[in-house]
Amino acid sequence: MTTQRMPALFLGHGSPMNVLEDNTYTRAWHALGGSLPRPKAILAVSAHWFTRGTAVTAMENPRTIHDFGGFPQALFDKRYPALGSPALAKRVQELLSPVNVMADTSEWGFDHGTWGVLIKMYPDADIPVIQLSIDGTQPPEYHFELGRKLAVLRDEGVMIVASGNVVHNLRMVKWDGNGEPYPWAVAFEKYVKDNLSWKGEAKDHPLVKFMEHEGGALSNPSPDHYLPLLYVLGAWDGAEPVTQPTDGIVMGSLSMLSVQVG
Repeated sequence: MTTQRMPALFLGHGSPMNVLEDNTYTRAWHALGGSLPRPKAILAVSAHWFTRGTAVTAMENPRTIHDFGGFPQALFDKRYPALGSPALAKRVQELLSPVNVMADTSEWGFDHGTWGVLIKMYPDADIPVIQLSIDGTQPPEYHFELGRKLAVLRDEGVMIVASGNVVHNLRMVKWDGNGEPYPWAVAFEKYVKDNLSWKGEAKDHPLVKFMEHEGGALSNPSPDHYLPLLYVLGAWDGAEPVTQPTDGIVMGSLSMLSVQVG
């Protein structure tokens, strides 16, 4: 019996308020959950677990983490009670060897970069989920190569769901209702779109070398929200379709671009 190859997704998650809202982006995430092949499990890579070293959640029942402040109580009341998968966590450790991946059995769980999108895709929380941290001490090429190593999971019924924003500058967000995107944000998002299907050595990939773009530094004062994209690009086989389920820049400096591989 063969397992259908799972797609890999990068979802621009935006504000935590998307959990409570019904909008273009949340409807698109819900539609993906209904239209894509159903995975046996999900490997999530979220901008919000940015660590020294690499870790993977390996507990049976991960907690829902409300890693934000200043939002309505209804948001803090939300839970995403999906099971974890110690077996899948062990498989990830094996695939990423010789990288030392710590098995986290008690500390983390699902941060809002993970559960904030999965609660729309799979609201019944009936698919096991594990989360992989992003080693902030490593260069972009490292994360792309980890994506390559993890690609085999897609043939084992595991969907890779990465979450961040390719333009993420909170210091320049327009809170006054004028959501007109900054020109540098538009230019950088276009640069990402134009290079999603680039082929060649990882070290030469324009999206691995994203900080060389003139809008790279303004679009990503910290790389944490950009790097999840590289896991999905690394998991691409070079032949599958690469599509964009959502795009658009909100509040001037937050890109809601999503990328689907396969």
